[in-house]
Amino acid sequence: MKKTIPVIGMACSVCSANVEKKLQSLEGINSASVSLASRTALVDYDPDIISLEDMKREISNAGYDLVIENDRSVEEINRREFTLLRRRTLASWLFAILTMCFSMGWISLGMEQNMISDGVASAHHSSSFANQICLLLALANLLYCGKQFYVSAWKQLLHHTANMDSLVALSTLIAFLFSTFNTFFGEMVWGARGIEWHTYFDASVMIITFVLTGRCLEEKAKDSTASSIRQLMGMQPKTARLVTYEKIEGTNDYKMEEVPISTIQIGDMIEVRAGEKIPVDGVVTQAESFMTPDAAYVDEAMISGEPTPAMKKAGDNVLAGTIPSQGKLRMRAKQIGENTALAHIIRMVQEAQGSKAPVQRIVDKAALIFVPAVAAIALITFLAWWLIGGNAALPQAILSAIAVLVIACPCAMGLATPTALMVGIGKAAQKQILIKDASALENLHKINALVIDKTGTLTIPNQNIDFTKQEDLDLETRETLKPHAQEAMKQLQEKGIEVYMMSGDKEEAAHYWAEKAGIKHYQSKVLPGDKQALVKKLQDEGKQVAMVGDGINDTQALALANVSMAIGKGTDVAMDVAQITLMSDDLLALPEAVKLSQKTVHMIWQNLFWAFIYNIICIPLAAGALHIFGIDFQITPMWASALMAFSSVSVVLNSLRLRMA
Repeated sequence: MKKTIPVIGMACSVCSANVEKKLQSLEGINSASVSLASRTALVDYDPDIISLEDMKREISNAGYDLVIENDRSVEEINRREFTLLRRRTLASWLFAILTMCFSMGWISLGMEQNMISDGVASAHHSSSFANQICLLLALANLLYCGKQFYVSAWKQLLHHTANMDSLVALSTLIAFLFSTFNTFFGEMVWGARGIEWHTYFDASVMIITFVLTGRCLEEKAKDSTASSIRQLMGMQPKTARLVTYEKIEGTNDYKMEEVPISTIQIGDMIEVRAGEKIPVDGVVTQAESFMTPDAAYVDEAMISGEPTPAMKKAGDNVLAGTIPSQGKLRMRAKQIGENTALAHIIRMVQEAQGSKAPVQRIVDKAALIFVPAVAAIALITFLAWWLIGGNAALPQAILSAIAVLVIACPCAMGLATPTALMVGIGKAAQKQILIKDASALENLHKINALVIDKTGTLTIPNQNIDFTKQEDLDLETRETLKPHAQEAMKQLQEKGIEVYMMSGDKEEAAHYWAEKAGIKHYQSKVLPGDKQALVKKLQDEGKQVAMVGDGINDTQALALANVSMAIGKGTDVAMDVAQITLMSDDLLALPEAVKLSQKTVHMIWQNLFWAFIYNIICIPLAAGALHIFGIDFQITPMWASALMAFSSVSVVLNSLRLRMA
């Protein structure tokens, strides 16, 4: 059984890697893929061996949480968590401003005037008092605003793992404890030896403030990447107009009542009027409109991509989420809840957004060793400063180590791939291109050969073909080229993709339609095995092959192809095998899908490049490496936290540019 489960408490790619590793270690789970961007886990498990409650318990012990209860709204949980995050961020900014005021001496003059002993102001006492005020402000900030970092870091430590929260907790705690020591013993230990000493409460507060601010901005930006899912979910109405069995007095009609959609049962009679969303999949029993007395017109553009409303008469099927644009209809519920076509589409997009591209798995492996590696670099930085500069350089050694811990950012690397994929897959769904898994979107841009079936894929059989006289009919009467088919084939070939048409039809028909579509390579009178053989032959020649089909006879070739694509109006078997489903008959969706794949993959590598470059450049700068060359420049812990927050937000914002593709 496959299920997409929301995950709460993940802060970086190390978190998602830890949750995934934990799930994969549990008996009864065949596979698990955890996405940081969508905050979900796609789990394939055996319910006879392990339950959702078992998974939740194990993940909770590891410091995270799974949302499995039906009565808990994921949107409400995320909204509540974001509200709390925003509240803590605002409070942290208040603590930060107050701490800076005291630590920088911006309000010290007022204190000195109040601290007069025997007519003499004591600057030492003033400084000590300011440090104690900063200590209290920093402590309040750590306990309230930064609590989540320390709780998470402690849980990670108990399970012998670490994440971004561990780095934040370690760095702020070191800065706070060192500053607390200096507040009470600084003059005694350092001053007596002629070593200048300071407190760094402002650094501990600002680190938490910038990290929280970054997460606020990151959450808002990540929320935008899920807009396509919300659009699809918005197509599901909350209520339905149920036709009851109670007759209206004096008429032959029945009374109706508004009921929650969750109460609808298969076989219930429902009435839908113009402008309302059809609540479930069903069969029309009665329809009327001012144009046609026995038919209504339904807008199915969001499902099929067809711009013209479809005429629906008694006996026709209608789908949840589509909208009667004219007239009204009554229907009998056929598929409800998770079994509707719309629910299937939503589930497919969610699973695709939660799946991982091959490059992401490499990043996840790197993320698992990233935090220990950064901690080791911070320790080396501390020892290097201390050994070279002696006790006089101890404050500098501690600050440099803190800066390294803070500036290192696995978040940017972890978000680079999934945010781009989420936006790309969501954008594809808006264009009626449903992508089942991330690897298909990543691999589509590599294809240089495309095999396409003729009948039902490239052409549409005409409904008024007498098949007993097929040989006597001209080719145009038998079938029609699909909309924009010729332009689509031209665009594919301009991209360097060789197109091969396969048909079980006779030579004359195959030649005619290949020529009409602008396809140079074709085969006629082929069997299912011939299509598979062609895909294999092209692959043996070193080509990356995509297969486009719509029928059971295409499934062998679809299964073998590097990227498999099915037409949404084809057979269920073809769509189950295919990695990508085109919901529209407009074949321009083919080059559009390739174009979207190219842009998404380009965005992924762009994000990864900047995420790695950021760490490669910033970690040495934070460690103070430029001092080796006599350059007195170093990134302080405060600015390190600001840069770290910016790096994560910039990756997400960069991915959002795909929405304009």
